[in-house]
Amino acid sequence: MNIFKEIFGRIWALWGLVLFVVTMLIVFPFYLPCFMLAKGPAAAWHRNVCAVWMRFYLFFIGCSFKVRNAELFEAGKNYVVVCNHNSLMDVPITTPFMPRPNKTIAKKSFSYIPFFGWIYSLGSVLVDRKNERQRRESYEKMKEVLHIGLDMLIYPEGTRNRTGEPLKSFYDGAFKLSVDTGRPVMPALIFNTGKVLPVNKSFFLWPAKMEMHFLPPVTAQGMPARELKDKIFKYMWEYYKDNQSKLL
Repeated sequence: MNIFKEIFGRIWALWGLVLFVVTMLIVFPFYLPCFMLAKGPAAAWHRNVCAVWMRFYLFFIGCSFKVRNAELFEAGKNYVVVCNHNSLMDVPITTPFMPRPNKTIAKKSFSYIPFFGWIYSLGSVLVDRKNERQRRESYEKMKEVLHIGLDMLIYPEGTRNRTGEPLKSFYDGAFKLSVDTGRPVMPALIFNTGKVLPVNKSFFLWPAKMEMHFLPPVTAQGMPARELKDKIFKYMWEYYKDNQSKLL
């Protein structure tokens, strides 16, 4: 059975790659209006195009995706959304299926991939973590994202979680951003993306049911960023442990 799974997973990965490239080239022209729109409307247009593309793509690779508790996003408020990070599948599904237009913090290195890199850049605040000046600039850009009324999605673990635990330790940046801007933190947890694109396998794709759950937002209320970080970490860890087995 394991041999069959390994063989099928790699054949399916080839199908997934071909489908991704073909559909990306088809939808690419639909992103062009982003050049002519202001930043907020451009983010909304980008999200809508991505949502159509990803619904089609997920269906044809045998995956489903469900969002729970989207009603927690209140009209007139925007949030620093913090999300766990288990797989390369996380970014393609978070941007389009967030309840509202948003930007995601993302690695600058992916922006150099032809065609995909341009689409990726439109929905992201790019950061080169090895460059201190660019890290400072990206922080100011995230403030601007919140200032114009978009939600800002951050993966506080920094890189994909390879530990086998529900979460790995968080960096301070997302929580400092919340304190500095006065925006609440909206915790989000993604389930089963690590089954679809496992972090410990190369060129492997597996159909699975994925979900993204939003948790009630938390305001800093005078807390320093580090205390807020610790509170959110515990909150997300406990929710993940309580719900993971229900989604296997």
